[in-house]
Amino acid sequence: MPVSDLDEITPAQTLLDQLSQSSSLEPSQRAQLEHVMRCSPFIQQSLAAEADILDYVLDGCADDFLGDGLEARFARLNGSVDERRALETAAFGRELRRLRRREMILIAWRDLNGIDDTDATLRSLSKLADYCVAEALAYHEHHLQSRFGQPRGPNGEPIGLVVIGMGKLGGDELNYSSDIDLIFAYAEEGETDGNKTISNAEYFIRLGQRLIRSLDEKTGHGFVFRVDMRLRPNGDEGPLAMSFDGLELYYATRGREWERYAWIKARVIAGDQEAGRELMDMLRPFVFRRYLDFGAFSQLREMKRMIEREMTDAAMHNNIKLGPGGIREIEFIGQLFQLLRGGREPELQARRLIPVLAILEEMGELDEHTVADLTAGYDFLRRSENRLQMLYDHQTQTLPDNRFDQLRLAIAMGFEDWGHFLYALDQHRDRIHGHFSEVLRLPSDNDESEEPLEQVWNGLGNVTDRVAILERHGFEQASVLERHLSSWRDTQAPAISGTVAQRLDELMPDLLRDISAYQGQVAILDRMLDLLTAILRRSVYVALLIEQPQARRQLVRLVHGSPWIASLLTQHPILLDELIDPETLYAPPNKTELAQELGELLGKCPHDEERSLDELRRFKQLATLRVAAADVVGALPVMRVSDQLTWIAEVILEAVHQRAREQIEARHGKPRAVNEAGETFTPGLAIIGYGKLGGIELGYGSDLDVVFLHDSTDREAVTDGDRSIDNSLYFARLAQKIIHTLSIRTPAGVLYEVDTRLRPDGVGGLLVSSVNAFAQYQAEHAWVWEVQAMCRARFVGGSNSVGDTFAEIRRQTLTQERDPIELREAVVGMRRKMRANQTETPAGLFHLKRDVGGITDIEFLVQYLLLRHAAEHPEILEFTDNIRQLDSLRDAGLIDAEASDSLIQAYRTLRDAGHHQALLGSRSVVEAQAYEAERQIVIDQWRALVGCLPPGSDGDSTD
Repeated sequence: MPVSDLDEITPAQTLLDQLSQSSSLEPSQRAQLEHVMRCSPFIQQSLAAEADILDYVLDGCADDFLGDGLEARFARLNGSVDERRALETAAFGRELRRLRRREMILIAWRDLNGIDDTDATLRSLSKLADYCVAEALAYHEHHLQSRFGQPRGPNGEPIGLVVIGMGKLGGDELNYSSDIDLIFAYAEEGETDGNKTISNAEYFIRLGQRLIRSLDEKTGHGFVFRVDMRLRPNGDEGPLAMSFDGLELYYATRGREWERYAWIKARVIAGDQEAGRELMDMLRPFVFRRYLDFGAFSQLREMKRMIEREMTDAAMHNNIKLGPGGIREIEFIGQLFQLLRGGREPELQARRLIPVLAILEEMGELDEHTVADLTAGYDFLRRSENRLQMLYDHQTQTLPDNRFDQLRLAIAMGFEDWGHFLYALDQHRDRIHGHFSEVLRLPSDNDESEEPLEQVWNGLGNVTDRVAILERHGFEQASVLERHLSSWRDTQAPAISGTVAQRLDELMPDLLRDISAYQGQVAILDRMLDLLTAILRRSVYVALLIEQPQARRQLVRLVHGSPWIASLLTQHPILLDELIDPETLYAPPNKTELAQELGELLGKCPHDEERSLDELRRFKQLATLRVAAADVVGALPVMRVSDQLTWIAEVILEAVHQRAREQIEARHGKPRAVNEAGETFTPGLAIIGYGKLGGIELGYGSDLDVVFLHDSTDREAVTDGDRSIDNSLYFARLAQKIIHTLSIRTPAGVLYEVDTRLRPDGVGGLLVSSVNAFAQYQAEHAWVWEVQAMCRARFVGGSNSVGDTFAEIRRQTLTQERDPIELREAVVGMRRKMRANQTETPAGLFHLKRDVGGITDIEFLVQYLLLRHAAEHPEILEFTDNIRQLDSLRDAGLIDAEASDSLIQAYRTLRDAGHHQALLGSRSVVEAQAYEAERQIVIDQWRALVGCLPPGSDGDSTD
């Protein structure tokens, strides 16, 4: 290191002596002063001009964090808040600039001398900007309101300006000599209440103009912060301040991808904080979309290509922000995952970069080595950037090209010379660029083996050539497949935009290759083309299938296995996000996990009924997709499939009941009643599941058979709200609200069709019965078929105490003594009546549920046995599903093990076939010969246990 160079940048001893003497510096403080002045000509010149700055700096070094002492230091410098408000505008601007210069020197002193680490320095710089903006805003607000009064909304409420800090300021990561990016907003239109009235829009534009001038204008005392307003809607062409409604409309209809990036770090830095929080909540769905946003991946790749083109300029190599391995590449990695997953992973909505990288490591998106390299690299680069800008208080990221400034920067960074600094810098940049290239890897050019399938998709060459290519790739019925593909491409071509067309060109060859691995390729292609038709206008999903080949392969696998799943995904493409992680896709959550998941979703929209309806439907669709996916690949046996589908329904019923109850009680209060002991209590509603719901045997697309009961026995009882209503009306409205929520069709579909015809007196009876009325009906008026239905009934949601009462009513009803002959005649008669009213199945086919020897015959057989023996063996009533009821009959010695096991096996086989048909999108009709053995088991057991053949059997003389 040439001695002359070090001498050249060493501050004059005369100035050092003068400053040391005037501030009575200790030797260690003098060494710190010499180091700072050596590293920053800006600070050396400032101290030479205003020696009292040094005392200000030394006082500031006593604070733990500079941001905490700002107000006190400004007050010592310029007096109280009231005194500052009384200053003339020019004087206020001068004092704000004095504060900024002193604080910047203080921050640099602490940074260069190792008092603060990089994080503290960035936060101190951001806090200084926040404070200066807030001070300037308060000053001009005070003076503007004295002229025009307070801005107010339509209802007279005061309206304040919301100042949003964007970019590094929003992320609390402001660098040393940075611009500040701001956006101005206000909650509502209206006007001021002063003697001279102006509109809110004009008021806030004037306020914004004064604020900018206070900060940005360069005077003889310098500037505070350069202000950039170009991130606002429509940039320089847009209004300086916009209402919340205007912002929401703009971003909903015209918001662009780069604006989403800009808002990732957005933060309310000054003004009306409460209104600011409302604005941030309002715009969050624009920034962080609820679906996994793979369109952002494509956008970032385009930006990467732009960066790489910029980096061909040799001068860019010296730019530590924009050059290879620079700050921008680390930011891109973090922003990629934030835009991609931030809507579904709220923890990724953090504004600061380093915490985001740590979260990505916890999530397994980035490995420990990558995060360590990026974190260390970011710290090194941001320190370099700050200390580069400390040289002259200039905004630059370009390394100096003269040897004196190079030496200053090297020493500031703790190196003895430029060469050592540059070596360390390049080590960091090489590692960062390597990770950047890996995470945002561009797809390799298609090799020659892929070209022929591109030719098929693009319709190049003649048909014969394209068919031959498909055959070489293993396609059967290649000519049919080529015809379907060409027809779809030609039909959709006019509607396909340039971006979507490019993405399809990238997707289709890979998709065809995935399809070639399965049988039934034409059917798979047709289903995939239907799905693509549905998502063409949502190109983010096309991008997902490109960027996530595993998700694409899972999709083809499921579409091959189930037309029903294909239809579900076509109707609700948002479910495609779930294909990314097979671990969650093929492992459906248990009931507790389902309830927690739904609770979290509904907790995000406590007062938004329309959104809650959609969230319920998407929850059901997603949960059902997981079950169907596990079913298709054989990860769930048929009984577990039914368990899962029943849990989904129960969780939804409970959530819908809870939400409906809260809404009605908010309007009418809680129901109150007096029990037999004269005690006041709050009666409740119970939802009783019948049929497949009660029997824990729901299938895909099953309706819900339900009965509603309440325990308010006082006919005069009313609710306790201001708008009180009879309890009977309360429970009727509650049940109606539940049914409406479940069955109304929204853009997200229907939850469940609800059937309440099993209530007392059917469609002619009350929608909700009291438990006393229900018990009386079952004891005195119920038909045998209604009692049969209760064999499969159970409490599924609502009031537990009412559910317990129902369980006792069920026990009493089912354990009544019955004449065996009359019981058999009634059960067989009802089965015969059902057979007579059903459509005849064509010869050679078998309806799995309703034909002789099918599922319904097993159910009737079990119900007959329960009613026949429950009086003497009440323990057989514990369960409501057929399999455990058969086990209970065996355990009680009422049927032998052979009968129980054979009926259970037949039932499982037929149920499994029914699920399979549902997944295929087919009716429950199969070839008769396929299940001949199971049907014969059922017929034989009817003969043995009921004493006759099932109605409709060959040899059933009473048919």
